[in-house]
Amino acid sequence: MKHWKIYVMLVFVMFAWGANVPLLKFMVEEVPPVTLTAFRILTAGLVVVPILWKMKLLRKPTSSEWKYILLGAFTNVVAHHYFLNMGLSITSATHGGLILGTGPMLTAISAAIILKYFPSKLQWLGLVFGLAGIAVSILVGSETMGANLGDFYVFLAIFVQVLSFMVVSKASKTLDPRLLTAYMLLIGAVILLIISLIQEPGAIKLFAKTTPSFWWIFFASAIVCTAIGHLIYNYAVGQAGATKAAIFMNLNPMFALILSALFLGEVLHLNHFFGLVLIVAGVMLGSGAVEDLWKKRKQS
Repeated sequence: MKHWKIYVMLVFVMFAWGANVPLLKFMVEEVPPVTLTAFRILTAGLVVVPILWKMKLLRKPTSSEWKYILLGAFTNVVAHHYFLNMGLSITSATHGGLILGTGPMLTAISAAIILKYFPSKLQWLGLVFGLAGIAVSILVGSETMGANLGDFYVFLAIFVQVLSFMVVSKASKTLDPRLLTAYMLLIGAVILLIISLIQEPGAIKLFAKTTPSFWWIFFASAIVCTAIGHLIYNYAVGQAGATKAAIFMNLNPMFALILSALFLGEVLHLNHFFGLVLIVAGVMLGSGAVEDLWKKRKQS
């Protein structure tokens, strides 16, 4: 697949994941976080399976592939979504968006250590621009940036997700990342359900007390943000590599900020829009898009 198509797919995923932050913040006010995420992930997994069946991608994994599936289920699904939902239940969407924005740098460092892949100078410059944009758009003028347990949980969520990208990148050599996603979601959902029954007994009953608008948000989060989002992102990781794909995570906090303002009523300032310019520049440089366009121009 052409690079620009991968880039468009990644921007869509970042929009969906950015939107998921205020959506999750809204839902954890209604239903305890672990119970919520267990059923949300289960719904996502049940949506992914028929999609892959229609695409004729379903198959039984080999014994060597199971280790990647289980490791991915633990990091990408169980740990990531557990800590993300726990964190958002006691911290703000703004804090969550900021911390999720550290993903590209964590990915670059992890990839350099684990996969022995080192980004180009322009990609490193893109990382700097992106992180500067995040700092300008979220840190400047913030009134409640004190560290708390919720922030730490969200950081753990992005850290284990970054580790899972290494697993997906390794596994994609023999196992289609979309099929890997389906197995990870289903296995992870079962584990989260068990955890929820232990940690939040009786919380399932609270679903009956929710409003119709809650269910619209629930299915949008489960199907669009999680099922389709993870399918596309894990496929992109297999195509573009963990580091290049993760550069686009710089867009995640910006989308989270904008949609939090629209959905939760948070106020945006001039520094947020200045940060957006830096973030877009960071994505263009860090993703390699600028290098690709320059090479094509020289060849033409």
